[in-house]
This record gives sequence, structure tokens and C-alpha cells, in this order.
Amino acid sequence: MRHIFKINRHLSSSQIIIMGFMLVILTGSILLMLPFSTKSGTGASFADALFTAASATCVTGLVVQDTAAYWSVFGQAVILILIQIGGMGVVTIAVAIAVISGRKIGLMQRSTMQEAIAAPSVGGIVRMTGFILKATILIELSGALLMMPVFWKDFRFLKGTWYALFHSISAFCNAGFDLMGSREEFSSLTAYSGNGLINAVVIGLIIIGGIGFLTWDDIRWNGIHLKRYRMQSKVILLTTVILIVLPFLFFFFGEFKKNTWDGMTVGERVWAALFQAVTPRTAGFNTVDLSLFSESGQVIIMILMLIGGSPGSTAGGMKTTTIAVLFINLVSVFRRKEDSECFGRRIAEETIKSAAVILLMYLSLFLFGGIAISCIEQLPILTCLFETASAIGTVGLTLGITSELGTASRLILISLMFLGRVGGLTLVFAAFSDKARYLSKLPKEKITVG
Repeated sequence: MRHIFKINRHLSSSQIIIMGFMLVILTGSILLMLPFSTKSGTGASFADALFTAASATCVTGLVVQDTAAYWSVFGQAVILILIQIGGMGVVTIAVAIAVISGRKIGLMQRSTMQEAIAAPSVGGIVRMTGFILKATILIELSGALLMMPVFWKDFRFLKGTWYALFHSISAFCNAGFDLMGSREEFSSLTAYSGNGLINAVVIGLIIIGGIGFLTWDDIRWNGIHLKRYRMQSKVILLTTVILIVLPFLFFFFGEFKKNTWDGMTVGERVWAALFQAVTPRTAGFNTVDLSLFSESGQVIIMILMLIGGSPGSTAGGMKTTTIAVLFINLVSVFRRKEDSECFGRRIAEETIKSAAVILLMYLSLFLFGGIAISCIEQLPILTCLFETASAIGTVGLTLGITSELGTASRLILISLMFLGRVGGLTLVFAAFSDKARYLSKLPKEKITVG
């Protein structure tokens, strides 16, 4: 990992990030093909290993083989390491290793790190890396310790400890991988739908991992003094609250009031509604059978999956700030204001353009991918769109078709997962970073829209 920056000094930051993720996925695939990575002792096929490694590194959670039933403890450990690297980011891990080993961090490494965590400047990047590393370890261990008593009771000491650590890291990294297949394959956390402790801890880990490292930094230094926060942190926190509260109200008063869920108590419905409001934004766990949701409920989940988490976090998707910026611009246009403003600040026009491009890219890939899989597999379009939204949003939720898909459809999902994790603009910038920039401008002419 420490040699990641030495591949080629002429590579751009975007190209380094992409190559780093590709290298980790390939390495993970090779390890998962080893005989002792599977419980059968035969090793996984390249197709299964590649899909699993890509899903883990891109912290998605879509699986073609049940994690607990198919993979050995070694295979599960490989998957967990891939989740940790993918969640924190390949570059963050590389810089952290360099810092721990006492190596000097150059300007190029700092610049790459800046892009990887969406930092506003290269200043303080090394300090930020140390903070991210320490905070991650503390949060993941705390989550594991809180869940241990429940898992010890259900799986005894050693297995319960492993399960607690695995699910804590998976939740914090917004990965959605689980080991509950030891009870029932592909069941996720449905056995704990009424367990308040497991629900609360997993929800907390998902939210903390999904708000972004820079937001943590603001919280660390400014505490409850919200006025001192960066505008980005304010936008992230406000948007996150809205994207939790509104879906929760929809699920609780709409979805879970139906006769389908008559067997659940009011408390269980509250936890189920809250969990399903949080997890679609890239976490991938579920505590109820999502195939029992109405089509409107599944569409709401798809929208949340596409939005995803926040910049510089363990989550994927379009990002909360993208949707917030577009909404702020929408309000500005309706009010006929020249500039888009929020929290006493003006949003740069370049940011608005980038947000519009990201939205168009994600929607196009989501739709084309779903249509392609539907045509290839002859499956209902809504089911396939749910799958592609889950892949490009790096979520991992599914209506149960992942393991049944053919090679072509799996390659589509792998591509979407990869793009969803590294970011659409990162791929674009990597492809066109060396193109010449022209200072001259063509004549302007107005075109009517709307």
C-alpha cells in the first residue's frame, strides 16, 4: 500500500485513486480464490471472487454467495479488510501507513489525500489523517463492545466477539455485509428487527460513518457551536436530518401501518421504520423483508440509495451535498435571485454545475443499467432498477435477484459499484486531466429551457 504513490509521478490524483481501488479489488479477488477462503476448501471462482471483492472494496454489500455460509473465517477476514480499506479510502489507508512508519508525506500525496477526503485545502491533511485513523478505531471498537453482549448470548464468546466486530466495521463503513447467514442465508439483520440495542448501535454507526470526516472535524473543534461550522458541515447535518425524518414518517405512517406488518408491535414498527429510513443511504442492512414493501416504498428506498451519504465519508452515492446544492439553486431560480445562497454564504457556480452533472450521470447510469439487466435477464424493470440503484449508490440492498444474475449483469453491477465508490467526476477527471485548457471563449447565445 505504501508504494501506491510511486506508481507514476505523472499520474493525477484522480488516476491514483482509481488505480488504488483497482489494485485492492484485484488483490482481494486473488485472496478469495484461495482454497482456504471458502468453507468447501475449493476456493471461489474468479467471477464470484471478483464480484465479492468489488462489492466489499466499494462498500456496497451486494453478494452472490452468502458471507457466513460460503466463506471461511479467513475469507470473511479478507472481506472485512477490504471493507475497512474501501470505507476509509485507499489513499487514506496509504497515508496512514506512511505516517505510522515515519515516512515523509510530500505535496503530491497531500494533494491526493485532499481529493480523497474532499478537504478544502492541503493544509492539515496529515493531522486530519491521524484524527480519522484514531476516530475510526475508537468508533468501531465502541460499536463492537456495545453489540457483544447480544451476540455472546446468541453465538457464544468467540463467535459472538467476531460477529460484533465484523458488523461494527461493516456498519461504520456503510458496507452492509453481514454474517447472519449462519441462521438463514441472505437474511441480513431481520432476526434483530425488534432488538433496540442492535438497531440503535447499527443506526448510529451508519450515520457517523456517512456524515464525512470533515464534519467530524467540525464537531470535534466546535462542539455545539453550530455557527462556527463550515457551510458544508451545516448543509450535511441539515440534509441528513431531513433525509432521516421524512422517510421515517413515510415508512411508519404509510408502509408499516398496512396489514402486511400486523405481527409487529408498535415499538418494532418504530425501529423498523427508523432503520429502513437510515440504511438505504449506502449502508445495505435491512431488518425486514423489502420485497414485501409496496412499489411506492421501494421507489422511496431507490431515491435514498441514489442520494447516498456525504462527501469524504465511508458512504457512496450522489452525496447529500449534491442534492442540497441543486435544491438551493432551485429555490434561487424560483425567487429570481442571481446567486444561490445558504447559511449566509454564496455557492460557487462551478459547484452547481458539478452537482447537475453528477445528478445526470447517476440517473443515466441507474436507468441504463436497470434497463440493460431487465432485457438480459428478462426480469421486472422495477426489480432491476432497485438493483442498479443499490449498486451505484454502493448500498447493497436487494429484492433477491443478485445471486441469480448472469455474467453480463454482474459486470454491469461491478462497474456501477466501482463508479459509485470512487465518484463519477473522479473518473471523468482521470480521463481528461491531461487535456489542454483553452482560455478563449466562444460567443454567448441564450437558449430557452423549460
